[in-house]
Amino acid sequence: MTPIAGKLGDLFGRKPFLLAGMIGFVAASALCGLSQDMTQLIVFRGVQGVFGGVLFATVFTVIGDLFPPDQRGRAQGLFGAVFGLSSIVGPTTGGFITDHWSWRWVFEVNIPVGIVAVLVVLAGLPYVRSKASWRDIDFWGAITLAAGVVPLLIGLTITRDHAWTSPQVTGLLALAAIMLGAFVFVESRVEHPIVPLHLFRNSTFTVSMVVGFLTAFGMFGSILFTPLVFQGVLGISATNSGALITPMMFGLLGASTATGFVMRRITNYRYLGTLGVAVMIFGMWLLSQVTPGTPEWHVVADLIVVGLGIGTTFPLYLTAVQVALPRQFMGVASSQIQFWRNLGGTVGSAILGAVLANRLPDYLTARTAALHLPPQVIASLPKTGSANAILDPTLLAKLPAGFVQAIRFALSDTLHDIYIFAGAILVIALVSTVFLKEVPLTGAASGRGFDAPPVEVEEEEREAVAR
Repeated sequence: MTPIAGKLGDLFGRKPFLLAGMIGFVAASALCGLSQDMTQLIVFRGVQGVFGGVLFATVFTVIGDLFPPDQRGRAQGLFGAVFGLSSIVGPTTGGFITDHWSWRWVFEVNIPVGIVAVLVVLAGLPYVRSKASWRDIDFWGAITLAAGVVPLLIGLTITRDHAWTSPQVTGLLALAAIMLGAFVFVESRVEHPIVPLHLFRNSTFTVSMVVGFLTAFGMFGSILFTPLVFQGVLGISATNSGALITPMMFGLLGASTATGFVMRRITNYRYLGTLGVAVMIFGMWLLSQVTPGTPEWHVVADLIVVGLGIGTTFPLYLTAVQVALPRQFMGVASSQIQFWRNLGGTVGSAILGAVLANRLPDYLTARTAALHLPPQVIASLPKTGSANAILDPTLLAKLPAGFVQAIRFALSDTLHDIYIFAGAILVIALVSTVFLKEVPLTGAASGRGFDAPPVEVEEEEREAVAR
């Protein structure tokens, strides 16, 4: 929904879609809280995700509407800080609510908060009447995009349980390739495409998408597998490991805020992005060195380093791509960078998960070969390289202490490969950052979003995009 909502916001104005996303999300939260079985909960969570996509795509663009270019970096940085803070407070609050009241209130607590937010937007956010009509909507583009992205995401997600060469995965990926090819064909021929292909001639736009995709690939490498570091390698409980991940968000929060303030004060702000990715690479290398003997505080410090790198890149590339394009493309630009980040995270999770599944059995065999375990113990071990199976307390309780330690070393060997692989992907992102063409944040042509011209795109504006 992210690219579609971004384009519709450009056509019809941001306020209706921001309100629709908020109201729909709150209503879906209420339905989740009223669910009577798992099927209903899954369906309502899907509805919640749809409206959440609309909300997520629109809110970043609204910041571009409300603030001039030289203030957007600071605003995006503060928003990133709020996002990071919510990531810290949310899980803790959710756990407290579940323990003391009911899991249903995890969803229903969104209702009063959401109502207040809707009233604030209704009263305070300007609305500009659009000259666009429903005939300007790219229906075929929306259909082919959804028909391509959904099987792509499902196909990548099920690689955790199915081989990449299985009929389920290959069939879904083939369908995705066909439909995304049809999407590109449609976009090259309609008047108001969801993703105007000529935007990719703008180097700032293209570099920002590439860096967003690759950094999300690496970012999810740290977030997704960090619980395995704490629980599997260091032997920390699941509850404590969740608390130890929190400091990474503090690093993200601080770096995001600082980057937003620094961007407007320096000329070569693209090097902030280069620095941020370099810090992420260093953090990945630090995580790759973790062994069962590594102190907990050391891993926490490593995660803070990764958070500092992530926080630097978030506001920078979003601000750069908003400023680089004419005002009527602000929604497309903002939603596209979110889309490519989400896609990078999904692809990264699937590929790094495949590395885990392929390397862990080999390291387990190598680490346990000299222990001469009884046949019944060997038969009880997971054969698929499932890290979750290895973390099963029931299984570990049946094993000798020396063998449990060998398992922890095997998992640390596997995670070493994963973090090195993620770091290698980030090296490509590092090289890409150098090619970002900076657009001055002061006196930029994109100006404010609420006085944007009608949706028609003149030829000279197309040429401006390509410059």
